[in-house]
Amino acid sequence: MEEGAIIHVDYDLFSADTGDLIETTREEVAKEHEMHQEGRNYSPMVCVVGTGNLIQGFEAALQEAKVGKEVDVEIAPADAYGEKDVSLVETISIDKLKRAVQDPNSLYLGAPVTLNGRQGYLSYLAAGRARIDYNHPMAGKALRYVFTVVKEVKGKDDKVLGLLESNTGHSGFEVSFKGDDLSITLPQAMLFDTNAAMLKFRLVTMIREAVECGKISFVEVHEPRVIPEVDGDDDSNEDLSKLSVAELKERLKAKGLPVGGKKAELVARLQDDEEE
Repeated sequence: MEEGAIIHVDYDLFSADTGDLIETTREEVAKEHEMHQEGRNYSPMVCVVGTGNLIQGFEAALQEAKVGKEVDVEIAPADAYGEKDVSLVETISIDKLKRAVQDPNSLYLGAPVTLNGRQGYLSYLAAGRARIDYNHPMAGKALRYVFTVVKEVKGKDDKVLGLLESNTGHSGFEVSFKGDDLSITLPQAMLFDTNAAMLKFRLVTMIREAVECGKISFVEVHEPRVIPEVDGDDDSNEDLSKLSVAELKERLKAKGLPVGGKKAELVARLQDDEEE
């Protein structure tokens, strides 16, 4: 894989020491290891080779990989999340820890903790003392990747789509080039994403690094929501926003629709389906 190539990768990530599965893009592997997450969309990861967004050892393995050929590689801590730095471990009193967190009853080993603006995790809690580790949770661990480059994206439109979907978590983008100028129509679900504004700035940088283009325009289409006239006992004008996330997901599942996303996205998905 050449530097800058946009690829789809299926991978399983294991602890090289224990053999435990840490992460996977494959649903059957998640089920096999009893790590399956309901509502998650299991699909290959889209990434750009050589950008430094992945750990060094995995990036190096990707550059040596071929499309369709499975690779099994072990990565030393130095080429993963680094060796553990003992200077980044702090021991404090439990009283000080309780004063620093909003809900002391939610503390558990591995829980994220922020002290004096630093983000760490709780690694020890006993005898009136607590230990906060500011290393990455996987620092000092050797990793094993089993992965396959499913495909390399070639066309300009497909490259842009791959970058959009992999960096936003949304699908349904419409992409078109007019000369060198690029127009991107955002999916309805992204209109409810509170991070959309900041995402656009990052996406512009990523797209310009991946493909040659001139002006980049984001198009938002706000469709009118028309509530049809119904009999008084009909519940089609039900206020879906009053339902819980679990109830919304159950209705989406019953309709065969995706169940991932925030509450506003689930409501919009159901409303769109009812209007069709």
